[in-house]
Amino acid sequence: MDAATKARYDLITENLAEILNPEILEEILIEGKRNPRIYWGTATTGRPHTGYLVPALKIAQLVAAGCDVVVLLADIHGFLDNLKAPLELVESRAKYYSKVITAILQSVGIPTEKLEFVLGSSYQTSPAYVMDVYRLSSVVSEHDAKKAGAEVVKQSDNAPLSGLLYSVLQVLDEEHLKVDCQLGGVDQRKLFVAATEWLPKLGYKKRAHITNPMIPGLSGGKMSSSIQESKIDLLDSVETIAKKIRKAEAAPKIVEENGVVALVEFVLLPAAALKGKKEFRVERRDQEPLIYTDIKQLHEDYRNDVLTPQLLKPAVAAGIQALLAPISAAYEASPEWQEITAKAYPAPVVQKKEKKVKDKGSRHPGAIAHHIKAEEKPSAEQ
Repeated sequence: MDAATKARYDLITENLAEILNPEILEEILIEGKRNPRIYWGTATTGRPHTGYLVPALKIAQLVAAGCDVVVLLADIHGFLDNLKAPLELVESRAKYYSKVITAILQSVGIPTEKLEFVLGSSYQTSPAYVMDVYRLSSVVSEHDAKKAGAEVVKQSDNAPLSGLLYSVLQVLDEEHLKVDCQLGGVDQRKLFVAATEWLPKLGYKKRAHITNPMIPGLSGGKMSSSIQESKIDLLDSVETIAKKIRKAEAAPKIVEENGVVALVEFVLLPAAALKGKKEFRVERRDQEPLIYTDIKQLHEDYRNDVLTPQLLKPAVAAGIQALLAPISAAYEASPEWQEITAKAYPAPVVQKKEKKVKDKGSRHPGAIAHHIKAEEKPSAEQ
């Protein structure tokens, strides 16, 4: 592998948690006859948050490395996953995701002309695809299908059959999108392993898989669209971003499962590198700023309390604000995007409770008793 090829490979594999079957990518790069074709899929469900910046920046690196990148807007997957995306909303949500992902890449200076967006329903209802669903369903057990999707499909007692189909569809997407590799989070590892085992059963080749880390939420645990305090929405205001970072859990001297530190490692430093200057700057009162070009040094300073949460949080807030500013500007300048957002994520309708009218009777205490006694008294006619 010559220096130029190695540089491409290093950029493709930077900041990854794991690579499955890397020789597939290496062979394509060494031959030099074509670019690796890699896809990343996302179910069009909740509104994308800062956790989506990790795969989006990885996509930016793949584009910079000369890969042909396909973004699958998996509308049918969103519907299959326990109805997370109602059918009447999936079309608008797919358009919303397309706008967001394009804006993220443009915010770090990556051209998006060659980025290919594919709507899942555009091919997942074709006769050839449906026949493959039948074929794969006949050679994969219920146990294996459930195991493969355990980390990404909502699990419940007596779950819908659609949850098992989710795994089958994701594996088949690799063949029908004609890719060499799939990108996804570490939570999809079981699905990736299943793909390498299942596709050859239908006579299809196995693919490479690259997994990016999942950054911790700001309130601990996994960053989730459904947990407001764990995430920063990509269209949050400057004030909201500052408030969320300020309130985030960031224990002193502890790097592991620290969502604020993770934002530097997997978002701010890679974004700075794509812009041409890989550094993260922390201002200090009456002292020289701390400047980091290597996450290892930042980890060391944080563990030694040189870099404290009180210093780190304002710097991270400023970095995220600067990164998201072009996205917010693009949104504000686009009536079309605003209209899509309103259709994709309509405000919940609050049902007002009807007030029950209380029967207050005659409003005179003792009136009922008086009435009863009057009825009991014999009339003069008797």
